Amino acid sequence: MLNIMIKAKRGALLFFIGLILYCPSAFSIEFFYKYKTGDKYRIVSKVSMDIYVDRKLSYKSEIVNRIAMEITAVSGESSRQSALFQSAETTVPVGSANRGANTFTWAKDYEAVFDQDKLGRMTIGSQYYMPNVRDVPVFPGRDLEVGETWVASGTEVHDFRDSYGIEKPYIIPFTALYTYIGVKKWKDKEYPAFTVSYRIFMEPAAVRGKVYPRRIQSSSDQTVYWDTDHGQAAAYEEYFRTIFDLSDGQTWEYRGRAEAEVVESPPMDKEDIVKSIATEVAKIPDATLRVSDEGIVISLENIQFAADSAVLMSSEYSKLDKIAEILMRYPDRDILVGGHTALAGTAAGRLQMSQERAATVAEYLIRKNVRTADRVVIRGYGADMPIADNRTQAGMARNRRVEIVILEN
Repeated sequence: MLNIMIKAKRGALLFFIGLILYCPSAFSIEFFYKYKTGDKYRIVSKVSMDIYVDRKLSYKSEIVNRIAMEITAVSGESSRQSALFQSAETTVPVGSANRGANTFTWAKDYEAVFDQDKLGRMTIGSQYYMPNVRDVPVFPGRDLEVGETWVASGTEVHDFRDSYGIEKPYIIPFTALYTYIGVKKWKDKEYPAFTVSYRIFMEPAAVRGKVYPRRIQSSSDQTVYWDTDHGQAAAYEEYFRTIFDLSDGQTWEYRGRAEAEVVESPPMDKEDIVKSIATEVAKIPDATLRVSDEGIVISLENIQFAADSAVLMSSEYSKLDKIAEILMRYPDRDILVGGHTALAGTAAGRLQMSQERAATVAEYLIRKNVRTADRVVIRGYGADMPIADNRTQAGMARNRRVEIVILEN
């Protein structure tokens, strides 16, 4: 958790008071990290980008990242932090009207544990892929006046396992330029702010038998806003551009904008919510209710789709309407829709079918205005999480289910 200590420059007291009243960006600031054991907070980031293949606009992509942070220990001026990074995305070919364009599909979960000192330097194990931008920000440990700059080294860390067969976190160093720019507005509130800019040029080593990036070029320009009342970052926004020149001759380019902010929501009283909705859920055919680590799970077992498809049978819409009414009572909580299948067909086919069926349910809830699309995540589990015996017809029917989770966030 970040804190800003604002210090007056030496001078007459009345002059200092005048600065605060009439020119809030004209006094000096010292930025530094401050932590308290047990503090928890969430960060939600959204990324919108255009993807060019061989300089032709080919895809449009949106990504939502949810990050749960906890300060688990404080020693002197350093902290131990644990984090869970969850991402969901939608990527659509340009000119395509593919189904699923309105839903965000789960992509990755990452966990990390790291230490961070007062000025922002991190110590983290080599096995972790997240945070993917590290040692940003790093503060100079002195007062700063508006317009003053400083530099500090940082790193980007990439997961190239699926894309390029690079099995370890891929680390790219850079040097960032910081500028304190005074008080700036973010969503109708003013915060002390600074910019962060860096450029990357990297030529990775060859990967035998794989297509790999021969050259990586990247730029990042950020504005970071700090909340002095709460002692933490309020938000940031970024414009970025990354180019991969691949060993097969292709060029992939990513251009976009990202923004993130700390999101505060009261702790979820799961048992109380279960009690308040249990009677209604019990009236929905084939529906069950339980508490999980993620939140409150409403499971629709034996949900009916047309054979071997993701087309929902008309009999199921009344069930979803009743669930929608329940979900509307908890507008501050995001939703996960998970699809499950019985043990039939191939693993790849089961995974795809479960994801498509989850998307069908999610899209219906979005059309009912239960949540906006960026607050509903879909995930297909295939047959990996059975709740009954797949050797019986009754068990297979229960395993063919869709679960709607009111997330802890």
